Amino acid sequence: MAIEKMKMPQLGESVTEGTISKWLVSPGDHVQKYDPIAEVMTDKVNAEVPSSFSGEIVELIAKEDETLSVGEVICTIKLEGQEEDSSSMPNIVEEDQQDSTASIAPVKLGDQGKKLRYSPAVLKLSQEHQIDLTKVNGTGKDGRITRKDLLKLIEHGNIPTANNAEVVTGKQEVKEAKQTSISIPVSSGAQGIQKGDIVKPVSGVRKAIANNMLRSKHEIPHAWMMMEVDVTNLVAYRDSLKQEFKQREGFNLTYFAFFVKAVAQALKEFPELNSMWVDDQIVQKQEVNLSIAVATEDALFVPVIKNADEKSIKGIARNITELAQKVRTGSLKAEDMSGGTFTVNNTGSFGSVQSMGIINYPQAAILQVEAIVKRPVVMNNGMIAVRDMVNLCLSLDHRILDGLICGKFLKRVKELLENISAENTSVY
Repeated sequence: MAIEKMKMPQLGESVTEGTISKWLVSPGDHVQKYDPIAEVMTDKVNAEVPSSFSGEIVELIAKEDETLSVGEVICTIKLEGQEEDSSSMPNIVEEDQQDSTASIAPVKLGDQGKKLRYSPAVLKLSQEHQIDLTKVNGTGKDGRITRKDLLKLIEHGNIPTANNAEVVTGKQEVKEAKQTSISIPVSSGAQGIQKGDIVKPVSGVRKAIANNMLRSKHEIPHAWMMMEVDVTNLVAYRDSLKQEFKQREGFNLTYFAFFVKAVAQALKEFPELNSMWVDDQIVQKQEVNLSIAVATEDALFVPVIKNADEKSIKGIARNITELAQKVRTGSLKAEDMSGGTFTVNNTGSFGSVQSMGIINYPQAAILQVEAIVKRPVVMNNGMIAVRDMVNLCLSLDHRILDGLICGKFLKRVKELLENISAENTSVY
């Protein structure tokens, strides 16, 4: 029977890598095509990866909590009903061999002028651990260095660097490195680990969040602006409806649903904010799909309300409830996270009154809806009144957007919110 490679799939728009959060199979297990074989974390969501073949799992190449690029091999599977071609076997089971023009491995000249091909996985490991690849003899086809070769060297602690003249062969047995004691530095400064500190491993979810936030901050020039909104009438209208609405519909009518509806309407009028920067081009998205941030105790998820501009306030409130429930029960799927074009974050839910959000890459902006607070306000007639006020804080990609268009957008959101009332607004 032939052996095939299962690769890290692309489980969402702009997804470039995934983390194996949990294997659902073991070597020797028999699977049918489309059976789930692993849970993979990509862009803050867990998704089950189905098998592309029917057969027996041969080897789990990727480890749990390991992050791999899209297209990298995660496991091998022995197919049912096919004769094994011994002449092609080395090419099939070679875990780091790239077999498509879409993922050509980098090329480097060796000491004798030969071209040495290294896969992205090998290059990544060598850079992380400062391994001199010219001093490693691989076990792969034609002496090619595989990821397993490097992992074996790292495990035994015998890493060839540019200052280490020893050539280490992946095939040879490497002696165990001498045990050395590692002292934890004790200091009063912020750097280093202090005595008594608790060192916690970084989970796959946390790694995905960290990578996405770093990418956003490194690639997107952030700018920020804020606008104050009087939502006294909105608060009164929603409070007058909430009890009857809950009894009739079975879910809550939240303030946040009104904000999401206003943002969706304003995005139709100012579509520049519903854009993305893609390969030095600005892509203005036709659909208004609003990502909403939903936090748990140790992670942040960003599910999407699809076509929010076409939904009523009731429909949006239902979507918010359903998506939040999926987050709490761990049933959020890749399709629940895909396609977002703009993010609205309900930071006011925990009392924040001003914040600067990091843009949800590759979108152009994120709006933070802060807490509604009662404050004395000078009215147009000069009188002072206690009003329900809220701050709207917008982080924007300054490659795509400028202050003028964003100011107009925020002004329109403000107008929509301040004109919500029992007389001119329906939640249905």
